[in-house]
Amino acid sequence: MSELDKEYEASLKSIETENKIDQIFYRPIGFRIARVLRGTGITPNMVTIVSIFVGAAAGFMFYHEDLSYNICGILLLIIANILDCVDGQLARLTGIKSAIGRILDGFAGDIWFASIYIGFALRLSHEYGTYLFFVLAILSGLSHLAQANITDYYKTLHLYFISKEKGAEFQSLEQVEAKHKEMKNGVNKFFYFLYRWYTMLQVKATPVLQGLLRNLRTKYGDDIPENIRLDFRKRSRRLMRYIDLLTFNGRTMIMFVIVLTGQVWAYYLYEIIVLNIVLAVVMRKHEKMCSSFLEKI
Repeated sequence: MSELDKEYEASLKSIETENKIDQIFYRPIGFRIARVLRGTGITPNMVTIVSIFVGAAAGFMFYHEDLSYNICGILLLIIANILDCVDGQLARLTGIKSAIGRILDGFAGDIWFASIYIGFALRLSHEYGTYLFFVLAILSGLSHLAQANITDYYKTLHLYFISKEKGAEFQSLEQVEAKHKEMKNGVNKFFYFLYRWYTMLQVKATPVLQGLLRNLRTKYGDDIPENIRLDFRKRSRRLMRYIDLLTFNGRTMIMFVIVLTGQVWAYYLYEIIVLNIVLAVVMRKHEKMCSSFLEKI
């Protein structure tokens, strides 16, 4: 492996949690941009903030029925996701990491899609003469938050079973609450307050997983045996094909097709019905997997 290849791999959280589109398209481009930005004084958080504005602009473009606007919206969303890759890869290349940066990065995608759901609702309201589409927009937004929440949790959990270093971002609710309590009042504490609720929802939604983690910590502390780590990752990887449907790439492949056909109402149904069914299947399978581990320990 060349030095450049090693540097590229070091810029990723883990190749195990990257899907094919990220590996082939987004991550290589993000890596090249991150290398250019390294040493310029531009921080990962700056890149994240730019990505928020770029991604949110896609909602305005999707509000229009004109195909040229829609294509611009698709391109803006692609650029926003490239920047989303850049901020993380730049953070890992430079060592400039922060808990607030990770939280801000997580919220970026939520803001993009909130803008898109609103843009769709305004477009459909003007087309059909009713504002009832905002109900679908709200349901889509809530569905998206739940899906993104659990997807992020499972992917971060997978990193935790790779190594202590890779899984450093995986925190228990107690750790998050303690960190929030010791922070001084201000913007950072407010963001961490939101993150505390975000983590609480993850914990409440995965009771069997929480039991497994408690047992592992009681028995092994932070030194989980390698055979358990490998077995968990092997089974977790089998679920990635389902989890990937709930990621940016999984949802935007369908969204782009729907936008280009002009039937944007169909994306609400995809988000609310199809992706929530996928989420339920993923959670059931993951809890069942954790239950089988509990029986062995």
